[in-house]
Amino acid sequence: MPTSRTTSRRLLTGVVGAAAALALTACGGVKTTSSGGGDGKYPTGNIEFSVGASAGGSTDLITRALAQGMSKELGVSAPVLNKPGANGALNAKELQAAKPDGYKIALQNASLFTITPLTVSPAEATKIDSFDVITGVSRDDYVMATNAQSGFKSIEDMKKAGKTIRYGTTGVGTGAQLASALTFKTAGVEATAVPFDGGAPALTALLGNQVDVSTMQIGEAVENIKAGKLVPLAVFSDKRIPYLPDVKTAKEQGFDVLVTQYRFLTAPKGTPEDVKARLLEAAKKTFATPEYKKFNEENSLTPMEVSPQEVLSSLQKDTATYKEQLSKYGISLAG
Repeated sequence: MPTSRTTSRRLLTGVVGAAAALALTACGGVKTTSSGGGDGKYPTGNIEFSVGASAGGSTDLITRALAQGMSKELGVSAPVLNKPGANGALNAKELQAAKPDGYKIALQNASLFTITPLTVSPAEATKIDSFDVITGVSRDDYVMATNAQSGFKSIEDMKKAGKTIRYGTTGVGTGAQLASALTFKTAGVEATAVPFDGGAPALTALLGNQVDVSTMQIGEAVENIKAGKLVPLAVFSDKRIPYLPDVKTAKEQGFDVLVTQYRFLTAPKGTPEDVKARLLEAAKKTFATPEYKKFNEENSLTPMEVSPQEVLSSLQKDTATYKEQLSKYGISLAG
C-alpha cells in the first residue's frame, strides 16, 4: 500500500537515480573511467558507493544524494550499487575486504555496530575497527505510531488496554526493535514483537491493522501521521523533533528510552590520508549545497555532519548504553 510519503521517496529515488545516470554518461568534465589507479592525482576513475539495503529506503536515498553531490565535486562518476542483506552486514564485509584506495566506499548505519552485535556472536559481529570513518552524515529518528482506529493516544493507553500488544519492527537487531522492546518493558506493557523486513512492510502492516503499533523512522511515517491515518505515540530522541514538534519524547512520558539511527561515510581500513581528505572535502561541499539541504528536509533527516572521532565516540557510547539496558531489563533481541 504505497503512501504519499513512500511515493515521494520513490519519486525522489527516480529523480536522483536519473541524475546519477546522467552523471555517468553526460556531465561535462566528469570522468567515466571504469576503475581507479594510474599515476594521476586521486581520483582518476569512478568511485563506487555501495548500499547494504534495498533501493528506496533511507540509506539508499541518502547514499544517492551524497554520491550525486560528491561526483560533481570530485569530477568523476559515482555509481551506486545496492547489496542488501543482514542489516547491512553483507555489504560491510565486502567493503572491509576491498582495496583501501578510495574507489569503493559506503554509507553505513550505526545500528549495524551498536545493536546488531547484541543479537549475534562476537565472531559474526561487524566491527567499526575494520573501517576508516570519513564523516558523519545525518540522523534518522524513530517514531512509535498506531493506527487511528486503535483508539490509543499514548503509551499509557496501551497499558490500560489490558491485552498483549503486537508491535511491528523493521527487523531483528534494529533500532526500531530496541526502542519498542525497552519502552514496553519499562512501561510494564505485555507485548510481542512482529519483525518485518524494513520500514515499508512495517508501515503497511500497521495501516492494515495487522499489528497494534509499529516503530519506524519518521520519514517513513510522517505523511500518514499528517493525513490522520496514524497517531504518533512517542519519539525516541533526546529532544522533540522539528518534523513532529507536538509529539512527546519517550523521556517526557517517563520512559528512559533514547534510541536513534545515524549514518556515516566509510572506506576500507588503511585508506591513505590524502584520499580521505579529498573525500571529506567533497562531502562537506555537498552538505553545503541548497539541493542537499532540501533533500534532508524533504526526508525528515537531521544533519549529523560531525568528525570521525565524534562518530566513533557516539558508537562506543551507544553500544555500552544499549548493552547495559538490555541486561538490566532482561531483554533479548535475538528473536
